[in-house]
This record gives sequence, C-alpha cells and structure tokens, in this order.
Amino acid sequence: MKVCLAQLNYHTGNFELNSTKIIQTIEACKGSTDLVVFAELAVCGYPPRDFLEFNHFIDLVEETLQNIAAHCTNITAIVGAPAKNTSGKGKPLHNAAFVLANGKIQEVVYKTLLPNYDIFDEYRYFEPNRSFKCVEIAGEKVALTVCEDLWNVDDVPLYYQNPMDELIAEKPGLMVNIAASPFSGKQAIKRNDILAKNAQRYHLPIVYVNHVGAQTELIFDGDSRFVNADGNTVASLPQFKESLLYIDTEETKPQKPTANNPIAMVHDALVLGIKDYFGKLGLKKATLGLSGGIDSAVVCALAVEALGAENVLPVLLPSQYTHSLSVSEAEKLAQNLGCAYKTIPIKNIYTAFEQELSEHFKGLANDVTEENLQARSRGVILMALSNKLGYILLNTTNKSEMAVGYGTLYGDLCGGLSVIGDVYKTAVYELAEYINRNEEIIPRFIIDRPPSAELKEDQKDSDSLPPYEQLDPLLHLYIEQRKGPEELIKLGFDAQVVKRVLKLVNQSEWKRYQTAPILRVSEKAFGMGRRMPIVAKYLS
Repeated sequence: MKVCLAQLNYHTGNFELNSTKIIQTIEACKGSTDLVVFAELAVCGYPPRDFLEFNHFIDLVEETLQNIAAHCTNITAIVGAPAKNTSGKGKPLHNAAFVLANGKIQEVVYKTLLPNYDIFDEYRYFEPNRSFKCVEIAGEKVALTVCEDLWNVDDVPLYYQNPMDELIAEKPGLMVNIAASPFSGKQAIKRNDILAKNAQRYHLPIVYVNHVGAQTELIFDGDSRFVNADGNTVASLPQFKESLLYIDTEETKPQKPTANNPIAMVHDALVLGIKDYFGKLGLKKATLGLSGGIDSAVVCALAVEALGAENVLPVLLPSQYTHSLSVSEAEKLAQNLGCAYKTIPIKNIYTAFEQELSEHFKGLANDVTEENLQARSRGVILMALSNKLGYILLNTTNKSEMAVGYGTLYGDLCGGLSVIGDVYKTAVYELAEYINRNEEIIPRFIIDRPPSAELKEDQKDSDSLPPYEQLDPLLHLYIEQRKGPEELIKLGFDAQVVKRVLKLVNQSEWKRYQTAPILRVSEKAFGMGRRMPIVAKYLS
C-alpha cells in the first residue's frame, strides 16, 4: 500500500485553516497514494480542552469532517476528530479516528486508553472504546489505533488492557497510529521504543503520524515515521517541521539511525514555541528586559531566531547596582543579533518610590523590599512599553528560579510568555553554548560571569541559593521524578539543603500560579501538567 504521512501544524479551533491544510494534502496525494494519514484530533487541533463542552464547537467538527470527506474520492484518508457518543451512556464524546473514502465517512474507530496524567485530561471529555474491529483500506486489514492505545506494552503496563491484543486476532497486515504526543527531552526516545516494541510484539509494520507545532505551552515535535515489523525505522519525518512522507508499506529496509542532540532539540522546540505562540495569536513583536545576564541573553537570541531581529525590542534597565560591563555586553549582544534596543535607567523611578514610601518605612531596615522595588520598577516600564507599542513581553526566568521562587511577582516575573521557565539554569548555559556553536552571538563575558540579580552591591545568586550545579539535580529529582526528602537524602544530598529547597519549592506555588504560560520541554513542567495546592502544609 502506498501511504502519505501528513505531519502538519494545526491551530486549535481554527477549522478553516486545519481543513484547508488537510484538503490540500489529500488533493496533492491523489493518483499516487492509496492512503493519507493525519494526526489525532487534527480537525479541531490538540488539545481542544473545554471547547469540547460547546455544542457549536462539535457542530463545526462535524461540518468540517463532511467537507473533508467530500474530497476523498479515489483516495482514503484517516483523520482524527472528536465524535459524539451515541450510546446514551458515559461521557458525551469519543476521541476518534475517521476513515474517509468515496466521498463520505466509512468507519469510525474510538480511542480506548484515555491518558489522565501530566498534561493529559482526556477522561474529562471522552468515553473510552469497548469494542474492537480492524478497518479495511485498499483491500488490506488495518489495525487503527489512537496515540495512547499503543502505549501499554511496557513491562509494567499503565492500563488494564491492550487494544492491539484484541485487534491482532483479525490478522491485520498493518498498524496505523495517529497521535498527539507532545515533546519533552526524553519523549522522542521513549516514543520510538514504544513503536519498536509494538512492531516486534505483533510482527507488523507501523505507520505513525504525530502533530507538529506549538499550542500555548505544549510543543509537538512531529517525528512521524514508518517502522518495519522488526521494529526498525524505515523512514521518518524531521522534528519541529511541517512535512509529508510518502512510503510503500512493502519497503522494509531500515534507514541509518541518527543521534539526536538533546540541547539542540530543546533549542528548536523553544524557537517553535515562540513562533507559534505569536503566530497563532496574530502577534508579531516581542520585548524583553536585557540585563547582561545569561537568561535574558538566551531568551533574546531565541526570540530573534523565531520572530526576526526587526520584531524583537530588548530594553536595558540599569540601576545604581548594575555593573558597567553588564550594560556594554548587553549592548554588544543586541548588536550581534541585529536588534534595535532601548536603554532606560531606573534610578530616578526607584528613588521616587523610596521617597514616597520613606515615611511608611521609617525605622525599618532595608531588606528584600528594596530589591523588589527595583524589579517592579523594571516591570512597570516594560509593561508600559508593551502597552504603548503593542509588543508582548517575554519573561526570562529560568526553571531553577521559578522552582524556588527566586523572582519578584509583578517585577521580573512579568510577561505574556515564559520562554525558559522549563529550562534549569545549568541547561541555560548549554543553550547559550549551542546558540554560539557557529559564531559568538552571546558575548563570552555573559556566559562566564557568576550569575547575579544585581539588586544590591556585589550580589550573587549563590548568596541566596545553593550552587546551581547542586540545586538543579535536586530540583529535577523532586519535580520530574517525584523523589521525597528521605529518598533525596539517601541519594547523597545534604539533609538541611533538601529541607530548605523543598520548602522553597512548595511555598512558591502561589507565585507560579500567577506567571505567564511556560513553554514545556521537560516531562514535568510548571503549568497545566503539574497540579499542586497553594494552601498546603506538606514539606513547608
């Protein structure tokens, strides 16, 4: 069978755009392809979330499906969309794969295994499938599944059943899996392992089609592929790019394996995340505070790559504590990137705040309040420029700082999008080196200097936090791997450091609750996939 794998960038709720892309692909495949395969919930975009609760939204899904089906003459298409549950029992919808041919809907296959962990919340909307049947396409039996339906082949299964164990009884000749599998640093390796295990277990080739593109904080890397019955990839599509792949299911020769560079994948994911956040919201221009530190330097470079130098406005906001080299090296970075930039000193604004508050602070020693006033002075200026000029403010806080609350609410935590809020500080340095892989874009001084908020004389991050080389592994084990305090101490971390850090993480939940959407590049990011109570006592 000749198959086209259509790895497309959809836009949630944009039925006109999504259907146009799908129909154009179908028309382009006619005459040379038996089957064209699109991703899970491609018609409406993923994740549609509570849009699924609107009858009008589902009506648009059905109208769009009929329109797409009308173009399926002399070709078959598989496309994902929500389907009404007509049984009268359970949730009102199914997550479904539609088989379209001869101008109409021929078959509908429902998703069986509905994920309800991390960023997934499918039991909120969908009723699981309970009956199993292969579909026939171009004279061949096909085991058609939806994303998670192939993810129950590990030694410790997540679910009570495996849909393929039911479908294999009909002796299909091909597996097709349509997916919405978001990117994280380890997901690509895990996903390919799952596909290989399925192919080997059932001795069948697999056509796998995933989303590409970003939907708010979720970034889909694509990585669609055709896998032979031995579990080897025969052909694959590039990550983070819209593209098509034409294959013949009789082809079995595997392609040469390619090694993925983890930091390169994170870089590409963040660039795509920025680009789609702006593009899908109809935005063009970004601004950010450029401090002369590593975090803002990396965010500025990523933004320029995503949006173009002409659409990024870095703003230097020096105070009386800002080192002269911080200013000059930030200027050098902007020049290297080709950005116009502004310099707005905050000393006079900060002094005015001090004067107005002096009577109310009388007799009280200076503390973090004065540091926060500087950060909030910057925040006011950046938001004013954002309002007046129509720019969206990018937040430059990294995951290490976000985790322990090392940031000022309504100050340096301001922004419409958090670019590196899921990137630990140590990985920010890796990103900087990757950005400089061909030439020096980020000045060496910015990379080599000790990190500092520069909110008081000779301040260093290490005055308030453990060294990032110690902090980041501890945070990763607690946040991503959910290791408790006793486990962390057994792993060799100092008991007092563990107690202090975990307390900071848990007590900072109220801050994170008010921050901008964070682009997700790890298996456990702050945002929709991590649900912690704000008013709680645990480890605090």
